[in-house]
Amino acid sequence: MPIPYWTVIPFVLLLIAIACSPLLAPHIWESNRSKALVTFSCALPILCWLLVDDPAALRHTALDYASFICLLGSLFVISGDIAVTGDLRATPAVNTAFLAVGALLANLIGTTGASMVLIRSFLRTNSERQHTRHLPVFFIFIVSNCGGMLTPLGDPPLFLGYLRGVPFFWTITLFPIWAVATGALLVAFYCWDRIAYAREGPQALALDRARIRPLRFEGGINLLFLAGVLAAVFLPSPGRELLMIAMAAASLRLGPNVARRLNRFTWGPIVEVAILFAGIFITMVPALELLRANAPAFGLSKPWHFFWTTGILSSLLDNAPTYLTFLAVAQGLNLPADLVGVPEALLRAISVGAVLMGANTYIGNGPNFMVKAIADHAGFHTPSFLGYMRYAVMVLFPIYFLVHWIFLS
Repeated sequence: MPIPYWTVIPFVLLLIAIACSPLLAPHIWESNRSKALVTFSCALPILCWLLVDDPAALRHTALDYASFICLLGSLFVISGDIAVTGDLRATPAVNTAFLAVGALLANLIGTTGASMVLIRSFLRTNSERQHTRHLPVFFIFIVSNCGGMLTPLGDPPLFLGYLRGVPFFWTITLFPIWAVATGALLVAFYCWDRIAYAREGPQALALDRARIRPLRFEGGINLLFLAGVLAAVFLPSPGRELLMIAMAAASLRLGPNVARRLNRFTWGPIVEVAILFAGIFITMVPALELLRANAPAFGLSKPWHFFWTTGILSSLLDNAPTYLTFLAVAQGLNLPADLVGVPEALLRAISVGAVLMGANTYIGNGPNFMVKAIADHAGFHTPSFLGYMRYAVMVLFPIYFLVHWIFLS
């Protein structure tokens, strides 16, 4: 039975709400109750339609959602029990090392987890400096987005790909692209920060030297629970989800309360993710099927087509559903398939576009707004929405063209 075109409308409306509400009605949207109301309103027509017409598809997407939210939730809880304290000297070399460590850590505990573990220590280290507007921006570029390209744990789009059949270790093949993009960003940051550091006054530099405290790591036991989550990924469902839940519960029970206090741990962010993605997983079912059925009409065929279209839409929408959208388009082309029904070159372009270009705006990836909010609260003057995009155009787009030229042309 053909899928009616009206079934795409709730998916589109939900994505528009996610993209526009933080800008148009920030005080209303910050309430998870408001998000739940919008999500339920969009998802209800599709939920009823699936219950009648395709209950098997509803069961399948419900299982995918359970796996997805168990992974994000367990990483969120466990990383919330890990705190890095201290105040280093805020030199360009130290700051660059912070971001490099974050880029590596993002592949183990996700971009959200790495961002939450490191952002407060990074800001504290730089709190005595005056010229710091660029610091949260580059942190979002590197730790909250581009760093998490090498494992399905790193970024939500890649884990959704893993749930759809992409082999776990396939993302390691993206290492050359990761190295070029992350390396270029670290070099750009170091040069930018050297210029900013040279503008600091002697009083700020003296205060920075006077307040040096060594880094301390709170919550080391949680490394065992992170290892448990990593092992769980390789188990079949439902064992995978049960072990993830067990690791999160063990972290809550055995992890140090001091780490949660230092991180100002709250359940709000993961509740927000659970609400929004419940709606996304339900409403995207008919949308993805229609995209597969009509894929040739979009005129996309080359890797760079998928890199730029996936990436640009990931800038304006959340990058996880955008990844699935263009994976469905690629599958609908019925080209000779290497992985999950698509040529490997197209899968690579879709994956890289979603991960890299989620950094283009504050709404492209979940941690982006969280890092901005924490930086604002700490007294840093972060750029406006359009100001942040100007940084992205100046810094990121030359790197995208470099990636296109070297790997995707």
